[in-house]
Amino acid sequence: MSTPARRLIFFLAIAALALAAGIHAWQRSRPAALPAGFVAGNGRIESTAVDIATKSAGRVREVLVKEGDFVDPGAIVARMDTQALEAEFQQLQAKVKQAESASSTATAVAAQRQEAMASAAALVTQRRQAKATALATVTQGESEVAFAEQELKRSEELVARGFITEQRLEADRNRLQVARAALTAARSRVAEAQAAIETAQSQTLETQSAIEASRSQVAESESSIDAAIAATAKIKADIADATLRAPRGGRVQYRTAEPGEVLPAGGKVLTVLDLSDVYMSFFLPETVAGKVAIGAEARLVLDAAPEYVIPARISFVDSAAQFTPKAVETASERQKLAFRTRAQIDPEVLRKYRTQVKTGLPGVAYVRLDPAAAWPEHLQVKLPQ
Repeated sequence: MSTPARRLIFFLAIAALALAAGIHAWQRSRPAALPAGFVAGNGRIESTAVDIATKSAGRVREVLVKEGDFVDPGAIVARMDTQALEAEFQQLQAKVKQAESASSTATAVAAQRQEAMASAAALVTQRRQAKATALATVTQGESEVAFAEQELKRSEELVARGFITEQRLEADRNRLQVARAALTAARSRVAEAQAAIETAQSQTLETQSAIEASRSQVAESESSIDAAIAATAKIKADIADATLRAPRGGRVQYRTAEPGEVLPAGGKVLTVLDLSDVYMSFFLPETVAGKVAIGAEARLVLDAAPEYVIPARISFVDSAAQFTPKAVETASERQKLAFRTRAQIDPEVLRKYRTQVKTGLPGVAYVRLDPAAAWPEHLQVKLPQ
């Protein structure tokens, strides 16, 4: 036999051995057939991801965690620079004090003007009393003038008859002049009292207007205080928001910003995976998706660790079918539509093995459709020790 023929036979033998080994390995790795009451679908491990981002634009001062670190709920993970906010906060505090001082001054002025109003009202009352007294004096003077006129007329008649002397007549004339002078003086006092009343009333009106102005100033000052306090509270909240905290516990998946970077409002700093909410998303054909109940038991087997079987439960079945995704195949390639389904991993298992949880790993989800069916031996729960 020639050398080329021997070489050909040798290569064919090696190929046959390799094919036999491959078939044997495939048969060993191929999952056992599922009994009735079970269905399987290919999928990937996913988890709820939470982006930790800035509320306002600013510069990153420090990031306290790195990728792969575990964080507790409420833990401080980063801080933004707050120098500008703190300066604005101090400025607003000064405005609050200024507004409070202006309010105190306006209140004091209003109190003084209120006292002046009371004095002006008392003065009006006093002037009215003086006018009343003057009017009474006028009435009395008019009576005295009338009496003096009557006496003078009687004296003139008696002098003409010779019953009294000229001196008596002259005395009655003087008495009439005195009475008329007193009446004129009383009427002047009435006029003076009326003028004083009008002046006091004018002062009262001016004081009343000043009081209203003071009240407006007090109200304006109080509004300024409220506005400054509200602005101060907002800046204080912005300063508090500059300290970024983890809303959930989990593992830092991505660190997308570094100290010194300037981020816009809503700029992402970290992405945290919630390791208490880990599930496998997979697709089932429409022929079996309707049979899957929420809460049904499931088992997950990952391609990276086929020796382990992870317990889970169905937590979601999409209400609408969709085209079969390119990255995930259903059990039947003839099936053109599939329903997205989610199998939630037991939280107790996640807490125990949280350091080993990784998202994106492909695997197979097995779902028990019949609650009375027993799980096959190769799908009994088996976890790392």
